Amino acid sequence: MVFVSPTPQKQWRVKSTGSARADSVHDKKSDAVDRARDLSRNKKAELVVQNRNGQIGQKDSHGNDPKNIKG
Repeated sequence: MVFVSPTPQKQWRVKSTGSARADSVHDKKSDAVDRARDLSRNKKAELVVQNRNGQIGQKDSHGNDPKNIKG
């Protein structure tokens, strides 16, 4: 998973699961989301974007969708 989350310094952090450090830090949320979307597409991972209050505001999956789902 790739996360976009707020920092105490009023910036936006992009971090991948399993990474000890942030992949990048941005002043604008839109820049962080763009970078995170690129990462999640390359890694075929889920993207999770938090709002300033820490709640999940957006989720997007860039992995392989199962083909045998009825519905």
